[in-house]
Amino acid sequence: MSETAKKVKIMIVEDEQRIARFIQMQLEHEGFLTEMEPNGRRAYERIAQGHYDLVLLDVMLPEMNGFEICTAVRKLSDIPIIMLTARDDLDDKVNGLDCGANDYLTKPFEPKELLARIRATLRNYHPANDGDGHGGPRLVCRELVMYTDSYEVTLKGEKIELTKKEYLLLEYLLRNKRTVLSRNQILQEVWGYDYIGDTNVVDVYIRYLRSKIDDVAEDKYIHTMRGIGYVIRD
Repeated sequence: MSETAKKVKIMIVEDEQRIARFIQMQLEHEGFLTEMEPNGRRAYERIAQGHYDLVLLDVMLPEMNGFEICTAVRKLSDIPIIMLTARDDLDDKVNGLDCGANDYLTKPFEPKELLARIRATLRNYHPANDGDGHGGPRLVCRELVMYTDSYEVTLKGEKIELTKKEYLLLEYLLRNKRTVLSRNQILQEVWGYDYIGDTNVVDVYIRYLRSKIDDVAEDKYIHTMRGIGYVIRD
């Protein structure tokens, strides 16, 4: 294992499984840790969690393309990004670099060149605070970001003021994203097992959150499942 590869985790964002697997094999052979993601929107959310040291990012992806991902990530982090694409148009290269990519490599490429670009990018990377001044772990759903170390929440980069209960409710929904949570589950987790009161308090606080998130975003984050409970979805 090279010195560069020690404990370096790379996210491979590529929807062509054959290419992604080939890259993964080459990187793991050199001692890098890797994860793969073929879906653009899910890739953005995983990158935004802050668990990777470098991203290899294809341009043509389902749901969210590489330029969109790069632009969104740059609002949160200065993580190194190398764009990989079959396109060799100069405008695409310029767009990639303007979005904040550190380097740009056109497919097909030789594994040795990819490895050299990765090592050079890592050598030249001098981590600063994340692009928004935040560090540490975060929970992400589209343009909604919760910084769990600082107890801050932003929507489209703008800070949202939440009460303690609103924050705890949103955190529980985000940690269980795509999972429908019953009112009783929410009550027990957010208000505690010894809470004595009206279960309608959950509905009231969901309305509070919607007024600060869904109404501002003009999009729906928090969904009601009739007769069951609530779920936050991307």
